[in-house]
Amino acid sequence: MKPEYGPTLGRLLEPRWRAASRRARWAVIAASGVALALAAAIVLMLLPATYSRGGAVPFGFRYKGLYRAKPDPGAFVKVQARAGDGRLKYLYEVYPLTLPPYQGAVSGELPRYASGYIEQLRASSNGFELTGEGKTRVNAVPGYQVLYTANVRGREMYGRNVLLTPPREGVRRGVVIVMLTAPGASSQVKAPSEVASAGVLLRPLKTFTFG
Repeated sequence: MKPEYGPTLGRLLEPRWRAASRRARWAVIAASGVALALAAAIVLMLLPATYSRGGAVPFGFRYKGLYRAKPDPGAFVKVQARAGDGRLKYLYEVYPLTLPPYQGAVSGELPRYASGYIEQLRASSNGFELTGEGKTRVNAVPGYQVLYTANVRGREMYGRNVLLTPPREGVRRGVVIVMLTAPGASSQVKAPSEVASAGVLLRPLKTFTFG
């Protein structure tokens, strides 16, 4: 610092620091440590969390406003958010997908596989009602989506499940991304087709990548 700008804050405080007792110095050091830890915690709260998994089908995604929970049987990972009364608001869960042997492109196999998958959902989900299905993309990777409503733990939910495989020829292993949003949880989500198009589920779907 140039002399004309005067002494630094450290030089101004140096006489008081030297005159302070050892106990006072330790108190200042401890308070500084607490302040740094608090600042670090605030930064971590503001930053998105990250999940990644290796294995035969490695993948990862980022999320914010959702919290890790014990995955349902057969699932890789589950993040969710609940309302103040404890009822489910949002859910994002990833399951393994294994396609049967097939010929041709996976884009042609996914719709065939989805027909049986929809029947499984119908049999296992209370109040299941299919509202649509069709091709979709997740980060430019082609997939197939199933849109529906169902009763989950006594509450109607909008559902959007995406069948997705890594973009390579002849692939048979991939994932099923299950996404649920409660009606009214987001003013921008008013139908199953809008799930993960806005709100807290948008980030984990938009950032989902294989590898």
